[in-house]
Amino acid sequence: MKKIEPGNIIIQIFLIVFAAIQLFPLYWMITFSLKGNMEIFGGNVLGLPETWRFDNYTKVVEETKLVRYFINSIVVTGLTIFFTLLFSAMITYGIVRLKWKLSKAVYTLFLIGMMIPIHAVLLPLFLNLDPVLNSYVSLILPYTAFAMPLGILIMVGVLEGLPKELEEAAFIDGASIYKIFFHIILPLLTPALSTVAILTFLSSWNELMLAVTFISDSRFKTITTGVMELIGKYSTQWGPVGAGLVIATIPTLILYIALSENVQKSLAAGAVKG
Repeated sequence: MKKIEPGNIIIQIFLIVFAAIQLFPLYWMITFSLKGNMEIFGGNVLGLPETWRFDNYTKVVEETKLVRYFINSIVVTGLTIFFTLLFSAMITYGIVRLKWKLSKAVYTLFLIGMMIPIHAVLLPLFLNLDPVLNSYVSLILPYTAFAMPLGILIMVGVLEGLPKELEEAAFIDGASIYKIFFHIILPLLTPALSTVAILTFLSSWNELMLAVTFISDSRFKTITTGVMELIGKYSTQWGPVGAGLVIATIPTLILYIALSENVQKSLAAGAVKG
């Protein structure tokens, strides 16, 4: 029989407590979405609902435009992820594999972009994007621009650890640089691409400031602005607000579960390289 060490028991207890702390906000949000105002502000703040109000979800779907906003968020976030992954991978390949004098300067320039807060460029963006305000483009462009520096940082670390022999063999066989990039480099960058996709999804899907500033037309509003509209000026039914938050959170959970294995591979590859 395997001997149980006290150190392992302590670690297991710590991990269980840590997991419970991390999962508690999700539990609270789900139970919050199934309660009425009396329970939320009464004595049953953390417990299970006394009356399970599934009609909160029905109200959100039928009485608001949240479904439309949900679809808008999928479109904006999906295109943002696509352009971020494509452009970041192409720039990373140019920086790491193609030898030119300004490669390090360009890399540094992109890294500087990580230090620029959205608040500092809100007004310049608003003025420059004036022709495309109230459209998907007004969100996709800045979302992609802000996501690319981190994407490039992650991919550079992974690509530098990949052997060049595969590319050299492909060159000898007559493959063009574009064929090498799309058929060799991109598949090898899959773990890093998954990591960047999740981070880009989180930043774009949950973004509120640009969405509120650049979009006033309800046809193009995103899920974050839709949830915000559920809060009334004088009174608010907080159960439907919680239902809206749950609906907005579901895609995040699905994406992370689907890509978590590739994220772990990417982090492991970066750790080995370091």
